[in-house]
Amino acid sequence: MKVTLIWIGKTVEPWLQAGIDEYTGRLKHYLPFEIKEIASVKNAKNLDESQLKQKEGELILSALQPGDHLVLLDENGKQPSSREFSTIIDKHQHGMVKRLVFVIGGAYGFSDAVYAAANSKMSLSRMTFSHQMVRVIFTEQLYRAMTILKGEPYHHD
Repeated sequence: MKVTLIWIGKTVEPWLQAGIDEYTGRLKHYLPFEIKEIASVKNAKNLDESQLKQKEGELILSALQPGDHLVLLDENGKQPSSREFSTIIDKHQHGMVKRLVFVIGGAYGFSDAVYAAANSKMSLSRMTFSHQMVRVIFTEQLYRAMTILKGEPYHHD
C-alpha cells in the first residue's frame, strides 16, 4: 500500500520544510510515501470562499486515482490517538487498499464534491493549526504510527 499526502500550495517556511523532509526520509524505511503538492489556485484573491473551494476541490479530485481510499484531514473528523491511528494504517495495509490518500484542504476547507468523494474524515486535534504546520504534524504522526506497528521505541505510552 502506498500512502499519499496531498496539499494545496507551497510550504513557505524553511523550518517547516525541514521537518517534512525529516519525517518523509524516515518513512521510506516503512512504506511507500509520496507528497503531492497542488499549485495554489491562480487569482484566488478575486474569488469568494465558495468559488475558491470549488476550484481547489476540482484540483484535489483530479489528483485522485480509481480505487483510492480518501481521508480528509478535517476539523470535524474523528480524533484518533497515535495508537488508534497506527491501527487504522495497519487495517488498510492488510486490506485491499492500494493507495491511502490523506488531503489537507485549503484555508476554507473542502468543497461539497470533495466531501462526497471522501471515505472518512480525520482531525489531528481540536486545536487549530496552520495548514503548513499540519504538513509536519501529519508526517510525524505517520512515522510514529509506523514505529508503533514495528514495535520500535519511538512512541511512549
